[in-house]
Amino acid sequence: MSYVPRLKEEYNERVSKSLQEEFGYKNVMEIPKLQKIVLSRGVGAAVADKKLIDYAVEELTTITGQKAVATLSKKDVASFKLRKGMPIGAKVTLRGERMYEFLDRLITVALPRVRDFQGIKANGFDGRGNYNLGITEQIIFPEINIDKVNKISGMDITFVTSANTDKEAKSLLGELGLPFKKN
Repeated sequence: MSYVPRLKEEYNERVSKSLQEEFGYKNVMEIPKLQKIVLSRGVGAAVADKKLIDYAVEELTTITGQKAVATLSKKDVASFKLRKGMPIGAKVTLRGERMYEFLDRLITVALPRVRDFQGIKANGFDGRGNYNLGITEQIIFPEINIDKVNKISGMDITFVTSANTDKEAKSLLGELGLPFKKN
């Protein structure tokens, strides 16, 4: 018996059936799934200080448990003193077991630590069933040691689903436990 993350088990047992009843899918393959979660972080000050990229990569690696990579600039921008190929951010893509583990920690531990938390906004959908969430402080994650943080900065979290519409994606993410604000 191998280990199965709690949310993956919950998806297989409860969420998929609930979505099938709600939207009336004929085939089990039509039911939307969470495909991947991408955490990304732009580090604009990295143009002047290259060590900031290393800190960003290290923090994302600590948060997710998977090695993050530096993202490189695609073109020259003279006004920002930016050259093509310079590292300007960090990202990590989570799939499978790690994705469900991260989502579980985000919902149960990290989001409740946000100051004055009322829920997440439901207007971060892109029209194709994907959801974007902005986090303003990386210190909401318990893996980050506040004493070792050199600068408080935020990150973007993108939830990529196989849903065709935003309504289906919102229903899927809501069933998985993301605390959307009530209108």
